[in-house]
Amino acid sequence: MDKFLHDQPSKPRTRDEKEKTINRLKRIEGQVRGIQKMVEEDRYCMDILVQISAIQSALKNVGFNVTERHIHHCVSDAIKQGEGHETIEELMSVMKQFSK
Repeated sequence: MDKFLHDQPSKPRTRDEKEKTINRLKRIEGQVRGIQKMVEEDRYCMDILVQISAIQSALKNVGFNVTERHIHHCVSDAIKQGEGHETIEELMSVMKQFSK
């Protein structure tokens, strides 16, 4: 991965933000394990594909939430500090990867 402008967010995540994101990721982790079990049990392909689609959607939602937070805090703060162009370019680069 490319080097980013900052190692830490301009405003640390709140405990609630962390808990919500971690809980979502743990649910996704459980879904992935569920798919693994479905494959091991030789379940019907369409059932597996439906679960894969659900995981993709859940991951996208986590990504959108992180992106929204990044824009409200990190990008906004960078613009106020005169570093907006670089931060927006960095975000756009990641968004291109995210949309593939």
